[in-house]
Amino acid sequence: MTQWERAHAGELTDELRAVASAEGMEPEVLRQKVASGRVVIPANARRSLASPRGIGEGLRTKTNANIGTSGPVVDLAQERAKLQAALAAGVDTVMDLSTGGDLPAIRRELREACPVPFGTVPVYEAFAEAVAAHDVAAVEPGRILEVVEEQARDGVDFVTVHVGVTKGVVAELRRRPRLCGVVSRGGMLLGEWMRRRGEENPLYERYDDLLDIARAYDVTLSLGDGLRPGSLADAGDPAQVGELVVIADLVRRARQAGVQVMVEGPGHVPLNEVEAQVRTAKTLTDGAPLYLLGPLVTDVAPGYDHITAAIGGALAAAAGADYLCYVTPSEHLGLPGPEEVRAGVVAARIAAHAGDVAKGIKGARRWDDEMSSCRRQLDWDGMTRLAIDRELVERYRREHGPLAGSPCTMCGEFCVYRVGRSPGEAEGTAGSGRAG
Repeated sequence: MTQWERAHAGELTDELRAVASAEGMEPEVLRQKVASGRVVIPANARRSLASPRGIGEGLRTKTNANIGTSGPVVDLAQERAKLQAALAAGVDTVMDLSTGGDLPAIRRELREACPVPFGTVPVYEAFAEAVAAHDVAAVEPGRILEVVEEQARDGVDFVTVHVGVTKGVVAELRRRPRLCGVVSRGGMLLGEWMRRRGEENPLYERYDDLLDIARAYDVTLSLGDGLRPGSLADAGDPAQVGELVVIADLVRRARQAGVQVMVEGPGHVPLNEVEAQVRTAKTLTDGAPLYLLGPLVTDVAPGYDHITAAIGGALAAAAGADYLCYVTPSEHLGLPGPEEVRAGVVAARIAAHAGDVAKGIKGARRWDDEMSSCRRQLDWDGMTRLAIDRELVERYRREHGPLAGSPCTMCGEFCVYRVGRSPGEAEGTAGSGRAG
């Protein structure tokens, strides 16, 4: 049985109890959210997950890190290092997006080393040989579902499946061409396959079979945005909206089948349109957990796209997005290494937390208030302990030397907490030079 089915039956699973404890939520309240489909707990029935996560309404906004090889760069040791960098930076989930090398072997090794929910994009493996032979049309429809089941059997917790890329939706691209076209690899593979063969997307046409696989292994389906915008100019176009309308119906069908499901979103979106896109997606999909890539709010910052994504991600999370996929500094430029992975995770976590403060998620604001109290007291050890990136703070402290009770080198003896007392403060609470 899936987490959704067990929640419907009134069962409080071990995974659900662990998530409730981590979120500070009553297990029964969380059970009702899982039963409604507004929260998912990606946890393959074939493996014991060390650190389960809940994603959805009322929970802390989660973050994901994409790792994996490419055709030009196949280095399993580096992928292991990237996995450890993501985990050390506090990521909630990891996805293997490998497209080069022995894909099953890479996936299995990374999954075995991953204590948090682990996801994949099965269409990459299904098309790997065909892409190498420059003949995507050679892939038989059943092969895609075979790969989904193989990965489910291996213990993958969630999969991105581009089910909404249908012949009807793709036709919108011919009526209104895009500046950047189709930027999703999965969306492009399926779109090109349909164009060459004149057939419907197998994942859409055989959606019931896909649901059977997902239910058998309790694999959470992440309905991929194969037609997400890859530039500000393409945001909110008929193809993107049309795909979302198809996905909304597929969410309903997944819930009827007892399958956990979430929805993926854009992409590149102007800042002033982010909130509307989030609310539209949430409304159309009846509150299904929403998973966003960014969104990136400008197209002109290569090398800093972890920042453009964090800006959009914070606004999206505040508007109701539940799950942010990181973007690294090397986005649009090259395959990230461990340091880029770490920077991407930290930026995404900052965005997620800012959104949680705005949403009023339990405990979110308390974290900020505790940090502010430590700052007020010049408690550098406390500030280090509370920092979202403790490693960086420790390095700056080594380089710049602030000690407990002492000001930093920015202000020195001009430190406001050393010079005087703020209006309204009691005697002896400021200007004493003590850590407090």
